[in-house]
Amino acid sequence: MIVMLGLGCMALGAASSIRNSNFEAYVRKHYTEALKQMERHQIPASIKMAQGLLETGAGQSTLAREHHNHFGIKCHRSWQGKRTFRTDDLPDECFRSYRSWQESYEDHSQFLKAPRYRRLFTLRYDDYQGWARGLQQAGYATNKGYANKLIKIIDDYELYALDRGRLPSWMRNETTNTSSKANRRAKKEVSYDKPMRPSYVSYGLLYVLADQGDSFDKVAEDMGISAKKLARYNDAPLDYPLQEGEVVYLQNKHRKATAEHTTHIIRIGDSMHSIAQLYGIKLKSLYNLNDKDEDYVPVEGEVLRLR
Repeated sequence: MIVMLGLGCMALGAASSIRNSNFEAYVRKHYTEALKQMERHQIPASIKMAQGLLETGAGQSTLAREHHNHFGIKCHRSWQGKRTFRTDDLPDECFRSYRSWQESYEDHSQFLKAPRYRRLFTLRYDDYQGWARGLQQAGYATNKGYANKLIKIIDDYELYALDRGRLPSWMRNETTNTSSKANRRAKKEVSYDKPMRPSYVSYGLLYVLADQGDSFDKVAEDMGISAKKLARYNDAPLDYPLQEGEVVYLQNKHRKATAEHTTHIIRIGDSMHSIAQLYGIKLKSLYNLNDKDEDYVPVEGEVLRLR
């Protein structure tokens, strides 16, 4: 069956990124509170962690160190607590000051319950891309790359695992994790007589669409292909939780887009990985075509070369 589709977005994990030790230390210190807040207020732990990392520079900002403000929340009319003044969009703007970083995490949850953010709570609990886009669209920050920065942090540090009650792979016990994967592989012999999933072709590439709750292991079992190869073909970590409708390529992607796609205008929520998936090109090639490194974060309105 041959169809040409607009391909869905899919996050890039940390497998191809160089992680920052300060970011890792911040996650280790604060992730349990983010999980508590998710259970209490239904705000994805990945979003909570990514905003904390971004707003504080991994806890290094003066606002975080001296005033425990981890989310850059300004005073607004309703704030009755302590205050501090900093230059942000304007000189001497009023920011909230807290007694502890835990208090900042709780206040952030309460802050997101304002009417302007209400529609975010209609999203799936693990739709961190939707949350990131919604925060920018609702005006949480004025930076046009805010959503894309959040998504990149979540992807690079595998924070999406927290939304499913798991730890990112780099935080798990390495021996246990390796053993667990080996056991799963030992139990899953590839079976070629099982029914295969419907497959499609776009840009000359064979792919399938992920089901709800899918994984590379499940797709590999159905399609008679190595899960490790699938992860490599799709520039993602092996344990990345696929979203329903996402594209899973069954072969290596191209080095450049097809002739009719020469450029891409960046939208809110785009990541370099989602753009690479959209046009069926290798992530590394997309970086090279635009003279970018892995620290680059797409900004709404910018134009990227595809060939």
